Amino acid sequence: MAQVEATTERIIAADPEAVFDALADYTEVRGKILPGQYSEYEVREGGDGEGTLVHWKLQATSKRVRDCLLEVTEPTDGQLVEKDRNSSMVTTWTVTPAGEGKSRAAVSTVWDGAGGIGGFFERTFAPKGLARIHDELLQNLATEVEK
Repeated sequence: MAQVEATTERIIAADPEAVFDALADYTEVRGKILPGQYSEYEVREGGDGEGTLVHWKLQATSKRVRDCLLEVTEPTDGQLVEKDRNSSMVTTWTVTPAGEGKSRAAVSTVWDGAGGIGGFFERTFAPKGLARIHDELLQNLATEVEK
């Protein structure tokens, strides 16, 4: 099994602290900025960064729906890590300064891909599809914090 990775980033016209705080706010902000591929969003524990347990379903394609139960940690300043209890999927959000009043918000998701021909298609197409979903989420985040 090969590891599959999807990454994307966006420059946001807001201070890194504001961007990170919005991203880490699973109670108020995160549910509002999720694109349509997400459903059944529910905060089960916590709700603000480290210690949060959040559930959602992610419909990556018309046939592929992931039931995700994510534990959130903050290993370093400006970084959120969401580890899925139901799979090998780990998503890392990193917010860093990008000039005066701007931030770089980057997201990287990795998981253990399937083997064989199915794995080939997964490694070829899944990163692009997930990057599109994450790009929409980052656009929604930018809209939220640039108000």
